[in-house]
Amino acid sequence: MGSLTVVDLIVGYSPTDEILKGIDFAVGDGEIVGVIGPNGAGKSTLLKAIAGLLRPSRGTIALNGAAITGRAPRDICRLGLAYVPQEDNIFPTMTVRENLEMGGFADPAGTRHRIDAVFARFAALAEKRRHAARALSGGERQLLAMAMGLMVDPSVLLLDEPSAGLSPLAAERLFESILAINRDGVSIAMVEQNAREALAIATRAYILVGGHNSRTGPARELAADPDIQRLFLGA
Repeated sequence: MGSLTVVDLIVGYSPTDEILKGIDFAVGDGEIVGVIGPNGAGKSTLLKAIAGLLRPSRGTIALNGAAITGRAPRDICRLGLAYVPQEDNIFPTMTVRENLEMGGFADPAGTRHRIDAVFARFAALAEKRRHAARALSGGERQLLAMAMGLMVDPSVLLLDEPSAGLSPLAAERLFESILAINRDGVSIAMVEQNAREALAIATRAYILVGGHNSRTGPARELAADPDIQRLFLGA
């Protein structure tokens, strides 16, 4: 299992445009940590900064106790972190198996073994291993994107809006897969607009508003809070 620690993180897309304004964030060994909040709060920016796609102007990020702040995404990946973006997260014209091979770029020697493990875990992908990824359903595409992340044998997996655009049934099945991945020893940080489902499966959660930590705590406690229910859960 893996852990992640973020301290006083400031990130923007230009020197005058700060999206994250001093964020503290953590994922402990074996946790699923949800990140919820309104659009524009900085949720996806947080994941991109952790994955090395954005360079912080201040703050520190550590993966399993090792500093990764400012390191290249490829190096961060090799240290045990995988990031699954919301969009453009598969190669649609390639087959399912070819997508998994691309996901294993950081460790080609272990690719065949990990592909076998992915197919043993996800029967839906195994059955369509020779199909082009564009022929998959929305839920299967997201499953493939997560499976590509598992190809680097991560200790921490970052998921950005995994249920976006899915039907309720497909989303439910995807969340079941996320729980199964976590039970197998992968810590998870998950940004989700489906706040109710995110809090239902998370250990802890953070609520981001305006680039700041608005609330944090055990997911069940946050889900039971009347103000959070009114603002984020549609109650």
